[in-house]
Amino acid sequence: MTEIQNEVVTSRAARREATKENAVTEPLLKIRGLNVSFGTGKKTREVLHGVDLDVYPGETVAIVGESGSGKSTTAAAVIDLLPGTGKVTGGTIELDGVDITRASRREMESIRGREIGYVPQDPMSNLNPVWSIGFQVEEAIRANGLASGRREVRARAIEVLQNAGLADAERRLHQFPHQFSGGMRQRALIGIGLAADPKLLIADEPTSALDVTVQRVILDHLASLTRDKGTSVLFITHDLGLAADRADRIVVMNQGEIVEAGPSRVILENPQHPYTQRLVAAAPSLASQRIQAVVEERGVEHLEDVADAHPVVEVRDLTKDYRIRKGGFRSEPFRAVDGVSFQIPRGKTLALVGESGSGKSTVAKMVLQLETATSGQILIDGKDTAQMGQKDVFRLRSRMQPVFQDPYGSLDPLRSIGALIAEPLRIHGVGDEKSRQARVFQLLEQVSLPRELAWRYPNELSGGQRQRIAIARALALKPAIVVLDEAVSALDVLVQDQILKLLADLQGELGLTYLFITHDLAVVRVAADLVCVMEKGRVVEQGTVDEIFSNPQEAYTQRLLDAIPGASVNLAGH
Repeated sequence: MTEIQNEVVTSRAARREATKENAVTEPLLKIRGLNVSFGTGKKTREVLHGVDLDVYPGETVAIVGESGSGKSTTAAAVIDLLPGTGKVTGGTIELDGVDITRASRREMESIRGREIGYVPQDPMSNLNPVWSIGFQVEEAIRANGLASGRREVRARAIEVLQNAGLADAERRLHQFPHQFSGGMRQRALIGIGLAADPKLLIADEPTSALDVTVQRVILDHLASLTRDKGTSVLFITHDLGLAADRADRIVVMNQGEIVEAGPSRVILENPQHPYTQRLVAAAPSLASQRIQAVVEERGVEHLEDVADAHPVVEVRDLTKDYRIRKGGFRSEPFRAVDGVSFQIPRGKTLALVGESGSGKSTVAKMVLQLETATSGQILIDGKDTAQMGQKDVFRLRSRMQPVFQDPYGSLDPLRSIGALIAEPLRIHGVGDEKSRQARVFQLLEQVSLPRELAWRYPNELSGGQRQRIAIARALALKPAIVVLDEAVSALDVLVQDQILKLLADLQGELGLTYLFITHDLAVVRVAADLVCVMEKGRVVEQGTVDEIFSNPQEAYTQRLLDAIPGASVNLAGH
């Protein structure tokens, strides 16, 4: 074995208090010379070029890199779930010494779930919207032969969701995916992936939709599996802080190749490859020194003065009640938002933060007029939106645009990227066909995408690329207010850095006002002027970024800050 592999095995064995006799010498997952191509005939395009990768029993390996680097394609090749025309065109993938690239379809179906667990990146497109969460978890339990009797299956389903960190699992079984927050949907998928206690868990951005405290619960559970059952984890992530905290080794991919690999701290504290150096430099982490540069780009001189500006968005004592299905025809009341109040000065950014299910996205939907408030007021430029007629709301929507949390769910898969970006222009009667196309090309350039993507479709893009398309679409009408619901959570650090700088530049140039919903407090530190902390539907604390980060008044806020990953790692260049 290489020196790096010896170090990984020794480190993992020490944590598990293994004896010398139990030392691991062979990898559980062994990939050699892996090539993957898409397309047919002369239009075939190779996207993975000779990838070599090992994952040892009980080891966690993180693959990092920007969107399109080949991270998720590598994972999909291992589990034989390459999309569309994708196929393995060279190399071997061995699981426990057996080359599974030669396995039949039936053999792979028996391997998935039992031998290799999988947690996909996009929760909404991987959960059937017409089936309850409980039904889908129970189907996975039956398919993997984990239980048979009705009561046994139900008990196991509850256990699976509890282990994934989902509170009140028994009641949640009766709900449907649309009744879950993004983080709750992701937790359900994580529970399904872990249900059969697989030897290898492939986790493709498993916590990108989760707040930092739930993220810690989930990743602690994964670490427990690794420690107690020898489960190996192949962890795909764009979050270098998470990779540093959770992985034994980091593998860096760029343009379908591995450019650097080694122990996590060594890679992040002393990267050798220029590409890795760029990734680390762009990571927000707790890079408080970067905030001043962003503030200067906006032209803001004093953060403490931002609250003195005239509020363009004002929320007063906002509440929202729902009826939650309890089973059969029964339901019970649930207050998702409880007396929320805040103001956003013109040209500033307010970050609404809190755990999944805290009510952040529900507030955003009410501000956007996509949900009706049960009580309270929403004022835009001093006008009560509840008093507006249909024409006024239509005009308001040209000035206030959203970027939603789930880029795939908010983009029509049957329309081209160019048509999707141009759609707001057509709806609001802006320009002619030629000028709209020129605007589409301009927007693609603004979000660092080639204009050739205008003729492609959402399913042909990576998760990060789809999110950039959603941002471009929101900017099409040059709105005054943008509501960003986890707008950078699916992006790799390089693109995330570009988008945050783009948003800051646009804010400085156009005086844009942002309502920024996020669970990533490291991004808040870089991107926001004001912070509003929510817990269980209520605002528990608010103030400037410096006030909240340096002197939190609530224990809940302190827990959120403590759970930020990567705080103990000294990222190179930070």
